[in-house]
Amino acid sequence: MKTNYQLLTDNCIASLPPDGKPTLLLHSCCGPCSSYVLEYLTRHFDVTILYYNPNIQPEAEYEKRLFYQREVLKHLPARIMECAYDGAAFEEIAAGYENAPEGGERCTRCFLLRLEETARRAAQGGFDFFCTTLTVAPHKEAERINRIGTELGRRWGVRWLPSDFKKRDGYLRSIRLAQEYGLYRQDWCGCEYSHGKNEAGSI
Repeated sequence: MKTNYQLLTDNCIASLPPDGKPTLLLHSCCGPCSSYVLEYLTRHFDVTILYYNPNIQPEAEYEKRLFYQREVLKHLPARIMECAYDGAAFEEIAAGYENAPEGGERCTRCFLLRLEETARRAAQGGFDFFCTTLTVAPHKEAERINRIGTELGRRWGVRWLPSDFKKRDGYLRSIRLAQEYGLYRQDWCGCEYSHGKNEAGSI
């Protein structure tokens, strides 16, 4: 039986104390994906975005997506923690997996790279929770992402917020918000090995 991660999110939110908002470090893959997620989560959490995406290449593309991530924050109440471009970190974990199928082991290693950095920074920064926007994308497997996040939460001692943000039309809402905010909406994750393999609008 598949896990209903949206229900787990609901249960977690329902268990939060009524006074004050717990802090959450939210890994964001891009501005459009973060739009709905922030609209949803900032009602319940004090959110800081972590923009750490070494998979995005080249550096000009990384900076372009970072610009539009900042644009989102003109509309929604969150802060941002920006990381310098570090494409070498992705190349290191992708070595030997360049020809792996889309959605395969290279992607798993990429999720782990980005979420481990999020967990590490959440632990160092004293955040109550950490999470990612990745589950809003239709082709991103929520089971795999949540499994990685749960394990990293145990390893780093920070509570993982389970999610499947594509549920309840979250992905469609992110499209509408991207249009409303005038965001650049790319059609691939940023990885040079996946460019051209994804269907338009799949991110």
